[in-house]
This record gives sequence, structure tokens and C-alpha cells, in this order.
Amino acid sequence: MDAATLKRRAGERAVEAVDGGDVVGLGSGSTAAAAIRALGERVDAGLDIQGVPTSHQSREVALDAGIPVVDLDQVEAVDVAIDGADQVATGGGGADDTAADAGVGVPPLIKGGGGCHAREKLVDAAAGELIIVVDPAKLAPTLDAAVPVEVLPAARTLVADRLRELGGDPTLREAAAKSGPVVTDNGNLVLDAEFGTVDDPASLAADLAGIPGVLEHGLFVEMADRVLVGREDGVETLFG
Repeated sequence: MDAATLKRRAGERAVEAVDGGDVVGLGSGSTAAAAIRALGERVDAGLDIQGVPTSHQSREVALDAGIPVVDLDQVEAVDVAIDGADQVATGGGGADDTAADAGVGVPPLIKGGGGCHAREKLVDAAAGELIIVVDPAKLAPTLDAAVPVEVLPAARTLVADRLRELGGDPTLREAAAKSGPVVTDNGNLVLDAEFGTVDDPASLAADLAGIPGVLEHGLFVEMADRVLVGREDGVETLFG
């Protein structure tokens, strides 16, 4: 079964948590887009909700799906957010983990492969419940993917030096369809910092947040309430 099918399966399960009248945080990326489209089908069937997009991309997907969208500062609260992740630390053996052996506690995540992690973190942190939807390839025993760091353009060199002092190897993210670097929805640059295995995500998150010029980083620690994994035989709930 291909990854797109597994993503769609996880997204469809996540939207079951949405009730009429809810304000829903709409994550970015391919897995979140699958959930947004599934949510749009419920809206088409009569579900009354408002969506808070986390990027231009998720806004366009939501509008195309018929979901009314609002900005975060237009609502009093976000009831539930549905988002994807680039990597989820299970504490177990990786993609073949089951809920029984995945360990306990809130899983740390790495997000930001699409450069939207600053707005995603803002909306996800405001949500009463954060549901992460992934396919099995996104699971790992510990975090070891590059950590995206959104930086002010004028701070690029300073931040890169500080990342190296923390043991990271930063690379400016280059655009694929145009010359030059990726520019985020906020008008900033992204440094992808390789730290190897991240044994203490909370400590690294605090260090990154303390660097002048860093708008936001892609470590999401103590935020996810549930992780839904699309598998060939159904949807597995981790940590929920």
C-alpha cells in the first residue's frame, strides 16, 4: 500500500475527532492536506466548523475543500488541530512499533520540511488537542532528522555560527523551482541543522529558542496529544 493511501487513512480517522461548532487548526504538508480534504467532505455533508490554516498552502486546500477559514486572532480558542510531522520519536524500534511497545509519554516531533513550522507551532500550541497524522516511514526510535530553523535574513550568519557551537551542521535551504533560497510565508530563511541523534529534544529546543534571530525551530516537544499512524491493516493510535 502506497504512502499516500496510508496518509489518507490516518487523516480520515483524525477528522472523526472534530465536532460541530469546532475551530480546527489545519496543518500543512501532504498528510495534513489529506486530513483537510476529508474534513471538507464532512463540511459538505453539513458539519459547521471554522478552520485556522497554518500556511498559504493549507488555506488553499481548505478553501478548495469548502471549509470556512479564519485567522488565529479572529477566534477565542482552537478546539483541535490536525497536523503532520516529518519525524516522530517512538522510543521503540521505529516504523514497526506497535502502541504496546512504543513507550510512554508525549512523543517529540520534528516538523518544518515545508517551511511552515512557525505558524504550525503557533496554531498547534493554541489547540485544546493536537492530533498528529503520519505514515509509518515517519516513525523513528529517536529523532535524528535535520531540524529546520527559521531565521531572520539578516541573522543567517550569526545563527549558523551559533548552531555550529551547539554541535549542528546548518545548511541554507535552497528552492527547488527557482534560483536562491527558500523564503517562508513569513519572509524568512530556513537553515536545516543536522545534529545527529537528538537524545534530549527539550534541551536542544531551549537552546535553539535562545539564539537571537531565530523566529522558530522545528522541534515540537510536549505538544502532541495523539499520533495516528496509517497502516495497511488500519489506523494505529500511539501515545493517545
